[in-house]
Amino acid sequence: MTVAPGSHQITPVITHFLTERLQPKLDKLKESDEEKRQKLIREHEPQNWIADAARRVTQIRRVTHAIKYAHPDAKGSSLFSRGNPIAGDRLAGTHSLNVPTADVVGNAAALDVYKFLRLEVNGTTLLELAKSESDALLDAFGGDDNARIWMKAFADIDSLGDAPASHKLAKQTYWPVGDDGYHLLAPLFPTALVQHQYGFIHHDRFSEAAKSAREARRKNAPYANGYREYPKLAIIKFGGTKPQNISQLNSERHGEVWLLASLPPQWTSRGLKPPCHVESIFGRWLMGFSSIRERVRIIKRFLGKTSHNNLAIRNTRADLTRTIIDDLLMLAIRIQQLPPGWSATPDCRLTQAECFWLDPGRATEDGDFAAERAATDWSERITDGFSRWLNRQLNSDKTPMADAERDHWRSSLADEMHLLREALSHD
Repeated sequence: MTVAPGSHQITPVITHFLTERLQPKLDKLKESDEEKRQKLIREHEPQNWIADAARRVTQIRRVTHAIKYAHPDAKGSSLFSRGNPIAGDRLAGTHSLNVPTADVVGNAAALDVYKFLRLEVNGTTLLELAKSESDALLDAFGGDDNARIWMKAFADIDSLGDAPASHKLAKQTYWPVGDDGYHLLAPLFPTALVQHQYGFIHHDRFSEAAKSAREARRKNAPYANGYREYPKLAIIKFGGTKPQNISQLNSERHGEVWLLASLPPQWTSRGLKPPCHVESIFGRWLMGFSSIRERVRIIKRFLGKTSHNNLAIRNTRADLTRTIIDDLLMLAIRIQQLPPGWSATPDCRLTQAECFWLDPGRATEDGDFAAERAATDWSERITDGFSRWLNRQLNSDKTPMADAERDHWRSSLADEMHLLREALSHD
């Protein structure tokens, strides 16, 4: 439970804040600048500084969505909004934040006023005290009518003032509606949401715990906690050399907004090598690929569960067979993209038919190879090899494979290779 602070607790906090602002300015003065020294001291007396701050607070606005991220010279409205709760949990937005961190926009020279209002006493900010019309804050400000005026000015920092307005430099979107009409939408940058994201990514990247976890990994040492990485993080800069001209939080982020990579997964090759040291790929070499093993396991399990042979069963079997054939043909394409001529090396033990199939580029460099390839019905041997291999993989007491099944696999692969050759002939 938070205990409401008293004026005797608030006053020292205000005094300390003003002293910290005053001292660096005094330190820059020469000893002969006594007039300037006295002027600064008067300006930083609590009554004088708070009165000036209450006047300047109208130059800034506390917001969650800011317009200047669209263009630094945009003069339209920025808004304080907790988002649209109707959007629900399936969409991430400002509504997802329990307590959004407010940003401040307006005159950069007045941002010190918001730093003042963010001062905490017993866990409560001066702004919260002003909004609640705290008697303790009123006493700390002097307890008179001027103090009430100052408190109201601070409490009104969230009020919009004029009616919401866009600007010619802001982003605008025509959104179609019925009867050939449209709404003109003016999207605003969700700076509060971005700050929340920036906060946890910054912690994951630069906190001492994250640094210690990474160091433990480099040393291959145990560590109690893991860490998160954000690959391909993109950075957008706002405000150039003056990020404070965009907003307070933009200044705290050093003008940076971090964008997570929104990309599809990228295939990383294991560095496929030519299958030179086997007499045929239809054996242990082919079963060395996890996708092929998984396809074989699925079709074998399916065939072992049914003794029927109706149309639905045959269609399912055909679909499962096609997935194996698709994987086989994709693997063949990857091998065919290797530098041509690998099948001519002395250590290549593949059958001639499989060399014709998997190393077609060699025909452009080897005339004899090209002539034999053209004169040989090598695809017949490939389909026969595939059908025999698949029969061996699926054959068991529960799933006995005979010539009928072998002919089925053979026919399936022959159809697929015919279609593939037709497609390649048009390239």
